[in-house]
Amino acid sequence: MEQIKEGWFYENNELWHGERFSLEVEEILHHQKSFYQDILVLRTKSHGKALILDGIIQCTEKDEFSYQEMISFLPLCAHPNPSKVLIVGGGDGGVAREVVKHPLVKEVVQVEIDEDVIEVCKKYLPSMAQGFSSPKLNLKICDGFEYIKNCSHTFDVIITDSSDPIGPAVNLYTNDYFEMLRGALKPDGIICSQGGTFWSQLEHIKNTIANCKKSFGTVKYAWSSVPTYPTGQIGFILATVKENVIFERPQFVFTPNKIELLQLKYYNSNIHEAAFILPNFVKKELGG
Repeated sequence: MEQIKEGWFYENNELWHGERFSLEVEEILHHQKSFYQDILVLRTKSHGKALILDGIIQCTEKDEFSYQEMISFLPLCAHPNPSKVLIVGGGDGGVAREVVKHPLVKEVVQVEIDEDVIEVCKKYLPSMAQGFSSPKLNLKICDGFEYIKNCSHTFDVIITDSSDPIGPAVNLYTNDYFEMLRGALKPDGIICSQGGTFWSQLEHIKNTIANCKKSFGTVKYAWSSVPTYPTGQIGFILATVKENVIFERPQFVFTPNKIELLQLKYYNSNIHEAAFILPNFVKKELGG
Protein backbone atom coordinates (compact mmCIF):
# COMPACT_ATOMS: atom_id res chain seq x y z
CA MET A 1 0.00 0.00 0.00
CA GLU A 2 1.92 2.99 -1.32
CA GLN A 3 0.38 5.55 1.08
CA ILE A 4 1.75 3.71 4.12
CA LYS A 5 5.52 3.95 4.44
CA GLU A 6 7.68 3.06 7.43
CA GLY A 7 4.64 2.88 9.71
CA TRP A 8 3.06 6.20 8.62
CA PHE A 9 -0.01 6.86 6.49
CA TYR A 10 0.46 9.79 4.11
CA GLU A 11 -2.63 11.45 2.73
CA ASN A 12 -2.12 12.43 -0.88
CA ASN A 13 -4.86 14.60 -2.36
CA GLU A 14 -4.50 16.63 -5.53
CA LEU A 15 -6.47 19.48 -3.90
CA TRP A 16 -3.73 20.16 -1.34
CA HIS A 17 -0.73 21.20 -3.38
CA GLY A 18 2.52 21.32 -1.48
CA GLU A 19 1.23 19.73 1.72
CA ARG A 20 0.07 16.40 3.09
CA PHE A 21 -1.14 15.13 6.45
CA SER A 22 0.36 12.04 8.11
CA LEU A 23 -0.76 9.64 10.84
CA GLU A 24 1.41 7.05 12.58
CA VAL A 25 -0.18 3.64 12.05
CA GLU A 26 -0.41 0.87 14.64
CA GLU A 27 -2.49 -1.56 12.61
CA ILE A 28 -4.34 -1.91 9.30
CA LEU A 29 -7.77 -3.07 10.44
CA HIS A 30 -9.50 -3.34 7.08
CA HIS A 31 -8.84 -2.73 3.40
CA GLN A 32 -11.08 -3.38 0.41
CA LYS A 33 -12.19 -1.91 -2.87
CA SER A 34 -15.93 -1.45 -3.14
CA PHE A 35 -17.69 -0.86 -6.43
CA TYR A 36 -17.29 2.88 -5.85
CA GLN A 37 -14.09 3.49 -3.89
CA ASP A 38 -11.11 2.24 -1.90
CA ILE A 39 -12.01 1.73 1.79
CA LEU A 40 -9.32 1.67 4.47
CA VAL A 41 -9.61 1.58 8.26
CA LEU A 42 -6.49 2.15 10.36
CA ARG A 43 -5.72 2.06 14.05
CA THR A 44 -3.48 5.08 14.59
CA LYS A 45 -1.18 5.92 17.45
CA SER A 46 -2.63 9.33 18.35
CA HIS A 47 -6.10 9.58 16.76
CA GLY A 48 -7.73 6.21 17.39
CA LYS A 49 -9.33 4.48 14.41
CA ALA A 50 -9.43 6.36 11.11
CA LEU A 51 -11.64 5.91 8.04
CA ILE A 52 -9.93 6.65 4.74
CA LEU A 53 -11.71 6.64 1.37
CA ASP A 54 -9.71 6.77 -1.86
CA GLY A 55 -6.65 7.74 0.14
CA ILE A 56 -8.30 10.73 1.86
CA ILE A 57 -9.01 10.89 5.60
CA GLN A 58 -12.75 11.09 6.23
CA CYS A 59 -12.77 10.96 10.02
CA THR A 60 -10.80 9.85 13.07
CA GLU A 61 -12.14 8.91 16.48
CA LYS A 62 -10.24 11.75 18.14
CA ASP A 63 -11.87 14.69 16.35
CA GLU A 64 -14.83 13.43 14.27
CA PHE A 65 -17.40 14.87 16.68
CA SER A 66 -16.54 18.45 15.71
CA TYR A 67 -17.50 17.95 12.08
CA GLN A 68 -20.49 15.67 12.76
CA GLU A 69 -22.04 17.92 15.40
CA MET A 70 -21.56 21.16 13.51
CA ILE A 71 -22.86 20.01 10.11
CA SER A 72 -25.90 18.62 11.95
CA PHE A 73 -26.79 21.17 14.61
CA LEU A 74 -26.01 24.38 12.72
CA PRO A 75 -28.98 23.80 10.38
CA LEU A 76 -31.14 21.88 12.87
CA CYS A 77 -30.91 24.58 15.54
CA ALA A 78 -31.37 27.38 12.97
CA HIS A 79 -34.75 25.88 12.05
CA PRO A 80 -37.79 26.40 14.32
CA ASN A 81 -39.11 22.86 13.79
CA PRO A 82 -36.79 20.44 11.92
CA SER A 83 -39.23 17.55 11.98
CA LYS A 84 -38.17 15.75 8.78
CA VAL A 85 -34.50 15.59 7.73
CA LEU A 86 -32.65 14.22 4.71
CA ILE A 87 -28.99 13.21 4.92
CA VAL A 88 -27.17 12.79 1.61
CA GLY A 89 -24.04 10.66 2.03
CA GLY A 90 -22.69 10.24 5.54
CA GLY A 91 -21.84 6.56 5.23
CA ASP A 92 -19.84 6.50 8.47
CA GLY A 93 -23.06 7.18 10.42
CA GLY A 94 -21.77 10.14 12.41
CA VAL A 95 -24.22 12.70 11.03
CA ALA A 96 -27.14 10.32 11.58
CA ARG A 97 -25.94 9.79 15.16
CA GLU A 98 -26.15 13.52 15.82
CA VAL A 99 -29.32 14.35 13.86
CA VAL A 100 -31.46 11.79 15.69
CA LYS A 101 -30.45 13.38 19.02
CA HIS A 102 -32.42 16.55 18.29
CA PRO A 103 -35.71 16.31 20.20
CA LEU A 104 -37.76 17.97 17.43
CA VAL A 105 -36.54 15.59 14.73
CA LYS A 106 -39.15 12.90 14.11
CA GLU A 107 -38.02 11.30 10.86
CA VAL A 108 -34.64 11.03 9.13
CA VAL A 109 -34.09 9.69 5.62
CA GLN A 110 -30.49 8.92 4.69
CA VAL A 111 -29.39 8.10 1.16
CA GLU A 112 -25.92 6.56 0.76
CA ILE A 113 -24.69 5.00 -2.46
CA ASP A 114 -21.97 2.73 -1.04
CA GLU A 115 -23.37 0.08 1.30
CA ASP A 116 -19.88 -1.34 1.88
CA VAL A 117 -18.83 1.85 3.71
CA ILE A 118 -21.80 1.49 6.05
CA GLU A 119 -21.05 -2.15 6.83
CA VAL A 120 -17.35 -1.45 7.42
CA CYS A 121 -18.16 1.40 9.79
CA LYS A 122 -20.71 -0.69 11.70
CA LYS A 123 -17.93 -3.23 12.35
CA TYR A 124 -14.92 -0.99 12.98
CA LEU A 125 -16.38 2.41 13.95
CA PRO A 126 -19.50 1.56 15.99
CA SER A 127 -19.29 4.79 18.00
CA MET A 128 -20.12 6.64 14.78
CA ALA A 129 -22.36 4.05 13.16
CA GLN A 130 -24.74 3.87 16.13
CA GLY A 131 -26.99 6.37 14.35
CA PHE A 132 -28.01 3.63 11.91
CA SER A 133 -29.83 1.79 14.70
CA SER A 134 -32.16 4.68 15.55
CA PRO A 135 -35.89 4.06 14.97
CA LYS A 136 -36.06 7.60 13.54
CA LEU A 137 -33.80 6.61 10.64
CA ASN A 138 -34.90 5.28 7.25
CA LEU A 139 -31.72 4.25 5.41
CA LYS A 140 -31.81 3.94 1.62
CA ILE A 141 -28.94 2.56 -0.44
CA CYS A 142 -29.24 4.54 -3.65
CA ASP A 143 -27.97 7.48 -5.67
CA GLY A 144 -28.76 10.69 -3.81
CA PHE A 145 -29.30 12.62 -7.05
CA GLU A 146 -31.96 10.20 -8.24
CA TYR A 147 -33.69 10.17 -4.87
CA ILE A 148 -33.83 13.96 -4.55
CA LYS A 149 -35.26 14.32 -8.07
CA ASN A 150 -38.39 12.52 -6.87
CA CYS A 151 -38.89 14.63 -3.74
CA SER A 152 -41.10 17.71 -3.79
CA HIS A 153 -41.18 20.09 -0.83
CA THR A 154 -40.65 17.20 1.57
CA PHE A 155 -37.89 18.08 4.05
CA ASP A 156 -37.32 20.73 6.70
CA VAL A 157 -33.54 20.26 6.63
CA ILE A 158 -31.25 18.63 4.06
CA ILE A 159 -27.65 17.88 5.07
CA THR A 160 -25.13 16.95 2.39
CA ASP A 161 -22.22 15.14 4.02
CA SER A 162 -20.01 14.94 0.95
CA SER A 163 -16.37 14.28 0.24
CA ASP A 164 -14.04 16.87 -1.27
CA PRO A 165 -14.96 18.46 -4.64
CA ILE A 166 -13.13 16.02 -6.89
CA GLY A 167 -14.44 13.13 -8.98
CA PRO A 168 -18.19 12.40 -8.65
CA ALA A 169 -18.52 14.73 -5.64
CA VAL A 170 -17.95 17.77 -7.90
CA ASN A 171 -21.64 17.56 -8.83
CA LEU A 172 -22.65 18.25 -5.22
CA TYR A 173 -21.36 21.83 -5.46
CA THR A 174 -23.14 22.91 -8.66
CA ASN A 175 -26.16 25.09 -9.30
CA ASP A 176 -28.05 22.07 -10.64
CA TYR A 177 -27.64 20.25 -7.34
CA PHE A 178 -28.68 23.26 -5.28
CA GLU A 179 -31.73 23.73 -7.48
CA MET A 180 -32.71 20.10 -6.84
CA LEU A 181 -32.28 20.65 -3.10
CA ARG A 182 -34.53 23.69 -3.27
CA GLY A 183 -37.25 21.60 -4.88
CA ALA A 184 -36.99 18.96 -2.15
CA LEU A 185 -37.24 21.51 0.70
CA LYS A 186 -40.34 22.79 2.41
CA PRO A 187 -40.81 26.59 1.95
CA ASP A 188 -38.95 27.43 5.18
CA GLY A 189 -36.41 24.62 4.82
CA ILE A 190 -32.64 24.87 5.33
CA ILE A 191 -29.78 23.09 3.59
CA CYS A 192 -26.27 22.56 4.94
CA SER A 193 -23.38 21.26 2.86
CA GLN A 194 -19.70 20.62 3.51
CA GLY A 195 -18.11 23.84 2.33
CA GLY A 196 -14.32 23.45 2.23
CA THR A 197 -11.51 25.26 4.05
CA PHE A 198 -10.92 28.98 3.56
CA TRP A 199 -7.16 28.56 4.02
CA SER A 200 -6.70 26.75 0.71
CA GLN A 201 -10.11 26.62 -1.03
CA LEU A 202 -11.33 30.20 -0.87
CA GLU A 203 -11.98 30.39 -4.60
CA HIS A 204 -13.94 27.13 -4.46
CA ILE A 205 -16.00 28.49 -1.55
CA LYS A 206 -16.77 31.69 -3.49
CA ASN A 207 -17.88 29.69 -6.52
CA THR A 208 -20.03 27.35 -4.44
CA ILE A 209 -21.73 30.26 -2.67
CA ALA A 210 -22.35 31.93 -6.05
CA ASN A 211 -23.95 28.72 -7.35
CA CYS A 212 -26.03 28.41 -4.19
CA LYS A 213 -27.28 32.02 -4.40
CA LYS A 214 -28.86 31.27 -7.78
CA SER A 215 -31.40 29.09 -5.95
CA PHE A 216 -31.55 30.49 -2.40
CA GLY A 217 -32.29 33.88 -0.87
CA THR A 218 -29.98 33.61 2.16
CA VAL A 219 -26.59 31.88 1.96
CA LYS A 220 -24.00 31.86 4.75
CA TYR A 221 -20.63 30.24 5.43
CA ALA A 222 -19.74 28.91 8.90
CA TRP A 223 -16.71 26.97 10.04
CA SER A 224 -15.26 24.59 12.61
CA SER A 225 -11.90 23.25 13.74
CA VAL A 226 -11.06 19.66 12.74
CA PRO A 227 -7.32 18.92 13.18
CA THR A 228 -7.14 15.95 10.78
CA TYR A 229 -8.74 17.83 7.87
CA PRO A 230 -6.44 19.82 5.56
CA THR A 231 -5.40 23.10 7.24
CA GLY A 232 -7.23 21.97 10.41
CA GLN A 233 -10.44 23.78 9.45
CA ILE A 234 -13.61 22.90 7.58
CA GLY A 235 -16.57 25.01 6.48
CA PHE A 236 -20.31 24.60 6.03
CA ILE A 237 -22.62 26.38 3.60
CA LEU A 238 -26.13 27.02 4.93
CA ALA A 239 -28.94 28.29 2.76
CA THR A 240 -32.69 28.89 2.70
CA VAL A 241 -35.11 30.25 0.12
CA LYS A 242 -36.19 33.15 2.32
CA GLU A 243 -34.12 36.33 2.28
CA ASN A 244 -32.41 37.95 5.27
CA VAL A 245 -32.66 34.89 7.52
CA ILE A 246 -30.30 35.19 10.49
CA PHE A 247 -28.64 31.78 10.71
CA GLU A 248 -26.31 33.09 13.39
CA ARG A 249 -29.16 33.18 15.91
CA PRO A 250 -30.16 29.63 16.95
CA GLN A 251 -33.90 28.99 17.17
CA PHE A 252 -33.34 26.03 19.46
CA VAL A 253 -30.91 26.16 22.40
CA PHE A 254 -29.66 23.11 24.27
CA THR A 255 -29.55 23.58 28.04
CA PRO A 256 -26.32 22.58 29.84
CA ASN A 257 -28.10 19.50 31.22
CA LYS A 258 -29.26 18.51 27.73
CA ILE A 259 -25.76 18.99 26.33
CA GLU A 260 -24.46 16.60 28.99
CA LEU A 261 -27.28 14.10 28.43
CA LEU A 262 -26.81 14.05 24.65
CA GLN A 263 -23.01 13.87 25.00
CA LEU A 264 -22.37 16.89 22.80
CA LYS A 265 -18.62 17.45 22.84
CA TYR A 266 -18.34 20.51 20.58
CA TYR A 267 -21.62 22.20 19.70
CA ASN A 268 -23.43 24.72 21.91
CA SER A 269 -25.31 27.96 21.22
CA ASN A 270 -22.21 30.12 21.71
CA ILE A 271 -20.24 27.99 19.28
CA HIS A 272 -23.18 28.26 16.87
CA GLU A 273 -23.02 32.05 16.85
CA ALA A 274 -19.23 32.15 16.72
CA ALA A 275 -19.06 29.77 13.74
CA PHE A 276 -20.32 32.53 11.44
CA ILE A 277 -17.66 35.05 12.52
CA LEU A 278 -15.07 35.13 9.75
CA PRO A 279 -11.51 36.46 9.55
CA ASN A 280 -11.17 39.76 7.72
CA PHE A 281 -9.56 38.30 4.61
CA VAL A 282 -12.39 35.77 4.28
CA LYS A 283 -15.12 38.40 4.82
CA LYS A 284 -13.50 40.52 2.11
CA GLU A 285 -13.56 37.67 -0.41
CA LEU A 286 -17.01 36.34 0.45
CA GLY A 287 -18.65 39.72 0.80
CA GLY A 288 -19.48 39.81 4.49
